[in-house]
Amino acid sequence: MKTQLGLLHFWQQGDMVTHAIALILLFLSIASWALIVSRFLRQMRVNRSIERSPQAFWQAHALPEAMTAIETVDRTGLFSSLAHVGAQAAENYKSSACLGAGVSLSESVTRALRNQMLSAQANLESGLTFLASVGSTAPFIGLFGTVWGIYHALIALSGSTSVVLDKVAGPVGEALIMTAAGLFVAIPAVLAYNALTRANRLVMAQLDGFAHDLHAFFATGARRSAVRTKATANTSAAIARQAA
Repeated sequence: MKTQLGLLHFWQQGDMVTHAIALILLFLSIASWALIVSRFLRQMRVNRSIERSPQAFWQAHALPEAMTAIETVDRTGLFSSLAHVGAQAAENYKSSACLGAGVSLSESVTRALRNQMLSAQANLESGLTFLASVGSTAPFIGLFGTVWGIYHALIALSGSTSVVLDKVAGPVGEALIMTAAGLFVAIPAVLAYNALTRANRLVMAQLDGFAHDLHAFFATGARRSAVRTKATANTSAAIARQAA
């Protein structure tokens, strides 16, 4: 009996519709699991970058050294790209003749960091739409297979004066398998989507904090450093004139 009503038996008894539904669920399961594994491996790299990248940047003694340090540590490019964009915006502000030159240094750096944050958010959320779609549609695809199997069971019973188990077991078993397959595909996708969404919120909070620190450095700290350098040069020149 186990051999007669195995999965191979249900596959052989199915028609084109049930085969198509089974193949769709199989494709969704393979694609979602591949995406889940790749995204969680990537999340592990992002977590290591969160712990090491800002610290490597702020412990440097000069901006070029900080850029080199954060590039070496940040394998994901999320934090290093923010640092590069902020530094480039601050550097371009002095010599820019474009439309953006009409704003202040603070606004120029803010615009550059904001655009990079949006790009980083889009990069982090890639693939989550697919997981959400699989989690919401797979149960209904399996339910459609269930309805189709029950329809076959009713067709098998039509014209019969008594219920025959052999005619009902196949379609009903096929229907139950479709329901289980839809849940098997949907549940991991939903759990992974929720976990990755929460992890992305934490990453975006860390990026937002790092972006605020970079804005404070490039918009105020770097400018104060330039003022101190100019003042030191003026003082040195004055001392040289007095000595002469």
